[in-house]
Amino acid sequence: MDDTTTADGQAEYSSRRRYLIIGSVVASTFFVGFGGGVIFPILPNLGELLGISPFLVGFILSANRFSRLVANAPAGSLVDRIGTRTPFIAGLLIQSVGTFGYVIAMVAPLPEAWFLLARLVWGIGSALVFATAYTIAADVSKGGSRGTSMGLIRGGSIFGFPTGLVLGGIVSEVAGINAAFIVATAFALVASVMAYMTVPETHVEGENRQTVSPWNIDTSLTTVTVGLVNFAVLFAYIGALFATLVLFLDEHGIGVLGFDAQGTSGIFMAVTVLAAAVFMFLGGFVSDRTNSRIPTLLVFLVVSFVGFILLAGADSVATLTLACIFIGAGQGGTSGPLMALLADLTPNDEMGRAAGTNNVLGDVGGGLGPLISIPIVEVVGFAPVYAACAVMPLIAGAILLGGVYRETGMLLPATRLRGGINESLDD
Repeated sequence: MDDTTTADGQAEYSSRRRYLIIGSVVASTFFVGFGGGVIFPILPNLGELLGISPFLVGFILSANRFSRLVANAPAGSLVDRIGTRTPFIAGLLIQSVGTFGYVIAMVAPLPEAWFLLARLVWGIGSALVFATAYTIAADVSKGGSRGTSMGLIRGGSIFGFPTGLVLGGIVSEVAGINAAFIVATAFALVASVMAYMTVPETHVEGENRQTVSPWNIDTSLTTVTVGLVNFAVLFAYIGALFATLVLFLDEHGIGVLGFDAQGTSGIFMAVTVLAAAVFMFLGGFVSDRTNSRIPTLLVFLVVSFVGFILLAGADSVATLTLACIFIGAGQGGTSGPLMALLADLTPNDEMGRAAGTNNVLGDVGGGLGPLISIPIVEVVGFAPVYAACAVMPLIAGAILLGGVYRETGMLLPATRLRGGINESLDD
């Protein structure tokens, strides 16, 4: 079956072509995640090697989130203005440049300044990549495959991150730190070439290009609703689990395989990441095969709730492992269907801005979580904070139902409802 064009000028892709495009985007986001992960086992040790203070190390590690927070909305608007292909490839190239900045930092004067600049640049590229990746998935997938596509794309990045953690540590140990950074740069360049050769323009063509201000974000009810759910989930996931886990392990004396709290926290984080990656795909797959995405979303929000309740009472390796699996599954299982729901209910020519705005709210949640949870843990302890975070997914579920009902007039809008028009099943 060849590619065709609908009456409104939007391309329709054959099944084979869809698989090729989505596969290329998944591979590219995997390498993006790899480049993001490779620095984490290395940079903390540079504090002693290069005389960088712990505060500055933490600031450098977070710098990409700061720049991405600023760049998310303009990136989404740019997609709606000029299309997906150019920003996607440009984002990958920018991340390649950012990763190569680590190589320069190792030999240049003021290495901390180069590392900071590299992380800021990497965040800008990340904003472009994810705004376009989700939009490409929305453009080439119909309702019956959109959830799976969204889950695959996000899962590719998630799997890439722990791969970068492992390979970054191994390569730096065997061949040196600079070698690890060079390998990460090479993978990013490979992703850029792959995208250039295989990813077509999917969003706007020819005279359909719009004049959209780079600062024109999407404030529609659908986007704000989905964004607030994303905010709540990431606030609890990153703010409670990732930010406080090492402190929790240290206080409770929990360790595995002879590792101390720091090493053990990496193992438990890997458990949550792997659970999240698996359920990103499964959650999207299930939501594609049901009449509405809302039940799938609510189930995984409840799974997150259960995970944090288990975390509040965890006191052993077994109970903590179970809690991490539930929390990872809840976060991952929500991610794919949530982005698919956004695409279902957003007009095609506004999807870039919608994805960018959703990323802004998610980054705000992920950024605020550690700032709030760590000081409160020191005052009231871990159990109350984790119990409070368990409520966040339930609040997110209420926001989801209220927003969707207000927007569509239904609590369970059809999976293939998009812009008020029911789509037919995939061929």
